[in-house]
Amino acid sequence: MRLTNRHKKPLYDFLNTVIIAIILLCLGLYLLEKLKFNLLGIEENLLLLIPLLIIVLFYLRGRQIFEYDSDSETLTIKNKNNFLFWSKISNDEFPKYKILSYNILNLFIIKKLYIVIHSKKHQSVRLKYDISYLTKKEVNDIKYSLSKIIQDNKKKSKINDN
Repeated sequence: MRLTNRHKKPLYDFLNTVIIAIILLCLGLYLLEKLKFNLLGIEENLLLLIPLLIIVLFYLRGRQIFEYDSDSETLTIKNKNNFLFWSKISNDEFPKYKILSYNILNLFIIKKLYIVIHSKKHQSVRLKYDISYLTKKEVNDIKYSLSKIIQDNKKKSKINDN
């Protein structure tokens, strides 16, 4: 199964531009208020709080672009940011038989995918991916695919044990 939300990149670029414009506008208004007008009083701090909340919210949601490919014998997952300042990229590729389990953390605005794989050096390694920008259907498709992979791994291990 292949899944990607790369086609939404222009939307994320637009949102990034709007967020940067809001941040610059609020900071400019704060400086004008502080240095020239003095109309708002203590409410002028909201002009700093709004951009700070936007940045924290955007950072907590995680990476926007998610690519998942389980068509071959390996599972390939790419997770990258589309924001200028946070260009952290996660690119993992491993055989399907190494997958031990998975878990999806679904909070109010944050969704994370945790995959536990078997490693030679360690007993298990936990990989984390941001899936906050995926739709509910896409998350369900990933759940189905990973469940099927784990089920196949259990069947193969039972056959090998006998």
